[in-house]
Amino acid sequence: MVTASGSAPATSGSVSAVPDSASSAASAEAPQRKRVLLAAPRGYCAGVDRAVQTVERALEQYGAPVYVRKQIVHNKHVVQTLEERGAIFVEENEEVPEGAIVIFSAHGVAPEVHDQASRRSLRTIDATCPLVTKVHKEAVRFADEGYDILLIGHEGHEEVIGTTGEAPEHIKLVDGPEGVADVEVRDPSRVAWLSQTTLSVDETEQTVAKLRERFPLLIDPPSDDICYATQNRQVAVKRIAPQSDLLIVVGSANSSNSVRLVEVALEAGANSAYLVDRAEEIDPAWFEGVTTVGLTSGASVPEELVQGVLALLAERGYSDVEEVRSAQEKLLFALPHELRRNLSSS
Repeated sequence: MVTASGSAPATSGSVSAVPDSASSAASAEAPQRKRVLLAAPRGYCAGVDRAVQTVERALEQYGAPVYVRKQIVHNKHVVQTLEERGAIFVEENEEVPEGAIVIFSAHGVAPEVHDQASRRSLRTIDATCPLVTKVHKEAVRFADEGYDILLIGHEGHEEVIGTTGEAPEHIKLVDGPEGVADVEVRDPSRVAWLSQTTLSVDETEQTVAKLRERFPLLIDPPSDDICYATQNRQVAVKRIAPQSDLLIVVGSANSSNSVRLVEVALEAGANSAYLVDRAEEIDPAWFEGVTTVGLTSGASVPEELVQGVLALLAERGYSDVEEVRSAQEKLLFALPHELRRNLSSS
């Protein structure tokens, strides 16, 4: 077996005094070591951390209730915890009392949502991830230059809806490689692509390759749209998946990046992979014949949920935990300027 670092296990230079046949029998009878390969990085990215802190600080600053349009991040535990502290989650601005505070989620909103809030005299705090804001600005720039924009993403996802709203007359959604054949543009020589930030890196590359076959003059975004955290978590899973009999991803079903981690794990060689919100959802039947468990979490998952899974695994004999790190993450985002301004004046 190859170790997590990719090198073969070290062997000692000593010679066994046990005959080969006896040694083989002993090895066959000895139980295999149960272990956990814990992916790193995992869990909160800078954008999620900023968004959750935004709601927490707003509650401290203004008191409950504070309204949040859509889930601030796609994680059941986070939403429930903030609800218990006084956050009220709504689907649309119309559900917020006039003049109240409303926070926009990390996934971003279309300009029309800001206009709606202004018409209702809502006090807005925009917790859109800065990396999503970057994609919005790229969409506006390409549209101003007359390009058709092929937005790679999943239909109905809040981030896709927000980005499309920046230039609705210019943006066409491409939902994976299979959607390329249906794309129609005004001028094949003036086409650019952008992407949802939480997609599978590999699938996005496949989609772009197929788009370029149809549109050889396709323009790339000025920088990679898929966020650093999404990429890092997928790379980490690829490192542990080939050695994992079972791979568990902690995350919610509506979290695009968490769902992608399950797909990446299976494609990278994990025998089985499952998505769970918390330890209590793990099925004991999954451990049948399993000696190595891989474990990671999506970018909107607090570490306490991962620790809960580790505790359950330890109870089942998987107490040998090896963290496999593929990158260091030090990026931090400042709180939204609306909140920083109000905090500084208090």
